[in-house]
Amino acid sequence: MRTLFLAGLLAATAFTATAADYKAPRNAFGQPDLEGVWSNASLTSLERGPQFKTLTITEQQAKAMESGRARMMEAQSRPTDPNAPAPKAGQDPGGYNAFWTDPGTRMGRIKGEVRTSWLIDPADGRLPYKPEGYKLYQDTLNKARNTFDGPEARPLGERCILGFGSTAGPPMMNVLYNNHYQLQQAKDHVVIVVEMNHDARIIRLADKTRSPRHIRNWMGESIGRWEGDTLVVETTGFNPGESLRPYFGASLFLSPDAKVTERFTRVSADQILYAFEVDDPTVYKQVWKAEMPLNAAKGPVYEYACHEGNYSLPGILAGARKAEAEGRKPDAVDLAE
Repeated sequence: MRTLFLAGLLAATAFTATAADYKAPRNAFGQPDLEGVWSNASLTSLERGPQFKTLTITEQQAKAMESGRARMMEAQSRPTDPNAPAPKAGQDPGGYNAFWTDPGTRMGRIKGEVRTSWLIDPADGRLPYKPEGYKLYQDTLNKARNTFDGPEARPLGERCILGFGSTAGPPMMNVLYNNHYQLQQAKDHVVIVVEMNHDARIIRLADKTRSPRHIRNWMGESIGRWEGDTLVVETTGFNPGESLRPYFGASLFLSPDAKVTERFTRVSADQILYAFEVDDPTVYKQVWKAEMPLNAAKGPVYEYACHEGNYSLPGILAGARKAEAEGRKPDAVDLAE
């Protein structure tokens, strides 16, 4: 154990020294060059799971988890039995198998350390909800899951407006698949093209004017500046419709008045350190902070054509209309699921 600890310490020290010596290349405008295709796919998530007690674990522990996940994915990716009978009436038919998913194969590594959560503050790696903020999140989630009057009440991912979870950001979170981002730079703008739902967030560098309060954009309004080699982006003015960002057990809630500050620093030829903090006193007890790696990925990023063949939304609404025609309410969705 002592040998493993020393090896990890030496690796982290070596990484810190290498990162400190690295100088990001410049583009034609003299800015640090962040252009390219990057991915935040990872087995690490925003919040720390109950199986972890610390922010970091050893490489040996990480490799054991990664190997276990690989075996599980291999088993789940096996072809479906063509001779299997159809599910019984009312039985969940299931979704696509793991062949179609791409959540990542490795734990996140930052500054030579294996991270168990992107959250670094609070120290417990959990979102610091206020009681009233958590109730707001739960009530909104319950309404989204159990309202079938029309498409406007359904989550944005179902409506193909933004990707599910907080993949579009900010902050930009890793999800089940389609975790690529393409960064494009001009003199006065940076554009982040998000693979999930082909969202494009335009960050203004020269024009610092904020829109009137009644104008609320999807993904908010992002204004950036350079601080040395770091691109700092402040985003406010979120659309109320994107407050709930549902993603299985890692959902996120931001009020329309939240402020998200992001920092993009290229620390090596194949990694950007993406650090961010969320200031949202309506929902949280404190400003919370996180950091994750954006790792270089091969391009191009192919179009995510959400509307083509997307049967989930018409299927949900059709099921609700059928239930109403039969004189009953649609089945409620349990929040614990």
